[in-house]
Amino acid sequence: MKALNVETQWVVALERLIDRLGRWLGLIWLVLMAVILVNVISRYVFSQGFIQLEELQWHLYSTGFLLGLSFAVTRDVHVRVDVLRERWSETTRAWVELYGILLLLLPFVALVLYAALPFVLYSFQTSEISQAPGGLPFRWFIKSMLPLAFLMLALASIARLAKVGARLFGGSEVFGENSLKKETVTLA
Repeated sequence: MKALNVETQWVVALERLIDRLGRWLGLIWLVLMAVILVNVISRYVFSQGFIQLEELQWHLYSTGFLLGLSFAVTRDVHVRVDVLRERWSETTRAWVELYGILLLLLPFVALVLYAALPFVLYSFQTSEISQAPGGLPFRWFIKSMLPLAFLMLALASIARLAKVGARLFGGSEVFGENSLKKETVTLA
């Protein structure tokens, strides 16, 4: 493998950052399970429900899901129609991925960012809180996960686009011949 040049160092650095975040983010699912367990026990054993725990559940779930999107793109473990894809050549896969990122994913990410920023800003400016009595404050915090996650998704997609471009237009040896292949995810 050749030494990384300036144009490719940012791709590797970004993917490493997202990979580390994704591994740490895996712990959020353990916290979510603990919150659900406490909520169920308090409700059915002690006949006492807590709206804070219910809201914390969907805060944790949405944070894990949204921030996990960029990890899935970086590791190429996101949902796709593998029945079709597995029959294609590596070059065809790369072309489909290139057009998918350019024509579908990046425009969608831009649209979500365009709509989400005013949404979060309004929530922050009005100090929005839960409408439920006793609910969690700082609703803007959970809403801010939307633009943060999609900004990370945009960066991961651009890094993936650089790898696909290198594969199609030369330079794939810089990232390694298997840089577009799916990886096995272990959270250990």
